[in-house]
Amino acid sequence: MIDPNTFQFLKELEKNNNKEWFQDHRKWYNDSKSNFIDFSAEVLEGLKLIQPDLINTDIKKCILRINRDIRFSKDKRPYKNYFGAGFGPGGKSSGRIDFYFQIQAHNQSMLGAGMWSPTAENLAKFRQEIDYNPQDLKSLIQNKAFRKFFNEIEGQRLKTKPKGYELNHPDIELLKYKELFFLRRFKETEVCQKSFDQTIIKGCKLLKPYQDYLNALFFDDF
Repeated sequence: MIDPNTFQFLKELEKNNNKEWFQDHRKWYNDSKSNFIDFSAEVLEGLKLIQPDLINTDIKKCILRINRDIRFSKDKRPYKNYFGAGFGPGGKSSGRIDFYFQIQAHNQSMLGAGMWSPTAENLAKFRQEIDYNPQDLKSLIQNKAFRKFFNEIEGQRLKTKPKGYELNHPDIELLKYKELFFLRRFKETEVCQKSFDQTIIKGCKLLKPYQDYLNALFFDDF
């Protein structure tokens, strides 16, 4: 389970996001990171039961680095204020639509998956599929159990119609999405519960049909 002390580390890091503080508290960081890895490993073992292509995935390949890439950013803080993991075949860099999980202070921990920052080609495929066969997508994202767990659609949308489609299209509101993904945020008290790994696995089971829909749409070898 996630130790409350891991959250305390993230809170202190947020207030002291500099290399000097980090080096002085490296043991605390290592302990917190190990706690997150151990928890994520439990989640991964549960996911292997519902997604066989995760069988040979090493949990260490799923964990995001805490160092920020500041080369092209005005924000020069060197560290992320969260721990994150991407669960995909081979780890976080599978190139497919994978599950994403992070813990963060101030009730910003989250689980999510979906179409985020797609290529122009994949966005075109997505809109074409909505145009030709909208019911497949609707049956997934309007499912009662799914909407109870993930009750908001996330993602950037156009203010008007996308090129090639009419405003009176019956599914114009879906077609406006440039991204379409789902997140569930969790309170710190939820994350620190002993059964929280089962909550994450449950969320992934609900996300998987939409994840599979996107992967089949975008990747010929899926």
